Amino acid sequence: MATADELLKQGRYEELWRRCCGFIDLSLEDFMKIQQRLLSEQLELLKRCELGRYIMNGADPYNVEEFRERVPLTTYDDYAPYLLKKREDVLPMKPALWQYTSGKSGEYPFRWAPVTTEQLKEMELLIFALLFFSSCKQRNEIALKEHDKVLYGMAPPPYATGTMAHVFPHELFDFLPPVEEAEKMSFEERMQQGFGLALSEGLDVCIALSSVAIAIGDRFSQKSNNTSIKALLKRPKAIARLVRGLVKSKLAHRSLLPKDLWSLRGLITFGIDSSIYREKIKEMWGREPLEFHGSTETVFIATQTWDHQGMTFIPHLNFFEFIPEEESIKSREDPTYQPSTLLLDEVKPGNYELVITSFHGGPFVRYRLGHLIEITSLRNEQLNIDIPQMVFLSRVDDQIDIAGFTRLSEKIIWQAIENTGLAYADWTARKEAKDKPALHLYIELKENGYVTAEQAAASVDEELRKLDTPYAELESFTGLRPLEVTLLPQNAFQLYKQRQQASGADLTQLKPPHINPADDTIDFLIDTAGKVTVKAGQKAKV
Repeated sequence: MATADELLKQGRYEELWRRCCGFIDLSLEDFMKIQQRLLSEQLELLKRCELGRYIMNGADPYNVEEFRERVPLTTYDDYAPYLLKKREDVLPMKPALWQYTSGKSGEYPFRWAPVTTEQLKEMELLIFALLFFSSCKQRNEIALKEHDKVLYGMAPPPYATGTMAHVFPHELFDFLPPVEEAEKMSFEERMQQGFGLALSEGLDVCIALSSVAIAIGDRFSQKSNNTSIKALLKRPKAIARLVRGLVKSKLAHRSLLPKDLWSLRGLITFGIDSSIYREKIKEMWGREPLEFHGSTETVFIATQTWDHQGMTFIPHLNFFEFIPEEESIKSREDPTYQPSTLLLDEVKPGNYELVITSFHGGPFVRYRLGHLIEITSLRNEQLNIDIPQMVFLSRVDDQIDIAGFTRLSEKIIWQAIENTGLAYADWTARKEAKDKPALHLYIELKENGYVTAEQAAASVDEELRKLDTPYAELESFTGLRPLEVTLLPQNAFQLYKQRQQASGADLTQLKPPHINPADDTIDFLIDTAGKVTVKAGQKAKV
């Protein structure tokens, strides 16, 4: 059988499309048959390995119904004793490589996950699918060609995006800079080298974390980078392209943007914050970004197609279950409660916590990702895709995800505040989506001295960098400094407590949650003490 690479080289586009993108033409019934077949194969692997027997508590399920009845839901804590040590002897299948993502801050810095050869094969076909969806306008259209130029905007191994880069068909497309060189460079060096090559040779496709796509675009629009761009004029082929781009930007009365230099055939972005950055990326790059959803544990979950609307689930890498949002909330309030799940052919439009089981020898079984997704419709009517459509909403646990690089827990934020030595009454923090994702800390200081909001932010930021490695790497990878601090009025938390007591609230509800408080809670805290808010830069009593 010809490989996907060979099909592209031979111009056998219809066959190539069917192999890589054919899942969007499945009926829901056929989708579920694939899920059930691959789950049956995975169960046989799990029964023969130590990790599988441990996770399934000795259960011996033979079908989907028995599997869901007898096997408990799991979290990474169940796997940590094995995966943090990279215990390959206990796994369903020997991995081809290991990749990681940020861990549970304060407990383990990274979560390691194995990837098997069979999973890599599926990944390769799906990367082709993403490339085609990002560049086409209709079914069976393949707008890319051999030796198209691709900008390397992904984090290197052992991050999951580094695995994507290695599976990418290098013999067909040219990475700028080449992967083996890029992975030896810092982010700054990689972008500088990539810009130089793209100015000389052109650019056809960009694949990047949404936060990185923004960081790349910002480098063009910031006046401080003019010197580095001028230095690129030493490349003769770059002069004409740069001059044309500068003329376009001057005529538009704005700074230079990537779209002034290149007309991309494809733009692929990903990350928790994709929806936040979407319009800004489109403005910078001149093309609608194609989004997909995945994680280190799952690789790929779902992807948009050429209409850039909801995402279509991918059947070949994970078995999907869905916890209705009310069940998810109940289980978080009562850890002993085992929530019920639905399958993809049972869901209705609404919010669900996503549960996955790995296929192809992966380790995860009924695994709670902590992802809250919305089923937006049961099918894509416009494109006649007979599979439920989804969008990612947020994380459901007590962690704040920033730009897909780090997840900060209540414990680690509290520890960072403590380590600063600031005298404070109380605090609360949440992720806020403005023009960029922000970790917004609301803190009430005590009456012992003076400090500005900027000084408080600098102190907390410094301690977070010490405590959480992915947080410390965030700025170097994306240029993002996410922490914002608002100093709350004196007695804000005391007044909140009095309000709650007056309303008859339970003891556990007298204080706001430390993580992700609601809008009305923040509004009350800011508007207390005579509606006096201490703005960033003003003096505040400590």
